[in-house]
Amino acid sequence: MTRIAALYIHPVKSLHRIDVAALDLEPWGPRGDRRWLVVSPEGKFMTQRQYPAMARIITALEGENLHLSGGTAAPLMLVPPGPDAPLALVSVWKDRDIEARDAGDAAAEWVSTFLETPCRLVYMAAPERARPAEFGSVSFADGFPLLVTNTASLTDLNERLDQPVPMERFRPNIVVESETPWAEDTWRILKIGSVELELVKPCSRCIVTTIDQETGTIPVAREPLRTMTGFRHQPGGVMFGQNAIIRRGGAIRLGDRIDCLA
Repeated sequence: MTRIAALYIHPVKSLHRIDVAALDLEPWGPRGDRRWLVVSPEGKFMTQRQYPAMARIITALEGENLHLSGGTAAPLMLVPPGPDAPLALVSVWKDRDIEARDAGDAAAEWVSTFLETPCRLVYMAAPERARPAEFGSVSFADGFPLLVTNTASLTDLNERLDQPVPMERFRPNIVVESETPWAEDTWRILKIGSVELELVKPCSRCIVTTIDQETGTIPVAREPLRTMTGFRHQPGGVMFGQNAIIRRGGAIRLGDRIDCLA
């Protein structure tokens, strides 16, 4: 038996996380997760891979409204743009022409000033149809609705590092408390109350794992990627965590029991 050790959402892709006590899982991902996106003036998604300072933009949600804070600028509150807002066609990896709504000039100026580069902020108003996938639909996440990680795997990794890293470096949604490192490689179906998740693909890790999520800096060059390359390299990349899809949605909470059905 395992349990939920931590839950996170990231309201704006690649900005600061929010620790939460519960998640409401919808077909395209947790409610409030990665529905907002920072894009270049051409509509291409922007992440910490190119702009590590994105980690320092603090996000908060009040209902559906988004609050941004950080740096010397006054905090900004944004209401999700409605159907009258300008349509924006944006891209995330190979997915192009994803329909979103532009959040307006004030939001663009705030984020552009913080990141010191021109950009816009957009909102996915209709996740059920904006970005179709083989399994249904997905928000602005890299490719799957959920990322699941294992506390024992992080412990094993940290025992190999000179400077341990926190789980937040891997930006998961669901952290599973387990006594067996890398057990997630064998999990396929997880049941949490009435919720059912299918783990479908190991998550290939990138330079974001080297970025301190509190400061937006890289404390130790190439770590933990360099160490993981020595023992977690698989076809497709260096793996930590499992991408998951939501077979049966609903609410989950910290401490909930998790049963592995397959």
